[in-house]
Amino acid sequence: MEQATWSVGRVAKRCGIKVSTLHFYEEKGLIRSWRNAGNQRRYKRDVLRRISVIKAAQKMGISLAEIKNAFAALPDSRTPTMEDWQLLSARWRDDINARIAYLERLRDSLTSCIGCGCLSMEKCPIYNEDDKLAVRGSGPVILDRK
Repeated sequence: MEQATWSVGRVAKRCGIKVSTLHFYEEKGLIRSWRNAGNQRRYKRDVLRRISVIKAAQKMGISLAEIKNAFAALPDSRTPTMEDWQLLSARWRDDINARIAYLERLRDSLTSCIGCGCLSMEKCPIYNEDDKLAVRGSGPVILDRK
């Protein structure tokens, strides 16, 4: 079994994150450390991969709660293997595609009516006369359509 020999500073430097981020991830249950005889945190080398998965997932907009749930679903909450990463990223792909589609609709609607009910735009390609779109929900319902 691999020994936990990596110091907090070494892991932080290698991963390009702050020591406080390591402590935060540990507090959230995303990574784990062990204490040496001097009560200093030590990490196993596989924490580098775990942190890399966290950073990659965060760049895709995946929340820490979702990442934690994904890690918890792995056998013995192990560090993700390459195969695990392929499965995790595939699960997140649909969510990412939905967010991309929403952002594209938002981008394309920035200067037009979004169905919010304000009735203030003089030129609206889908003018919301008498706020008829209110029956579809609150907020910018045109942006939320699929």
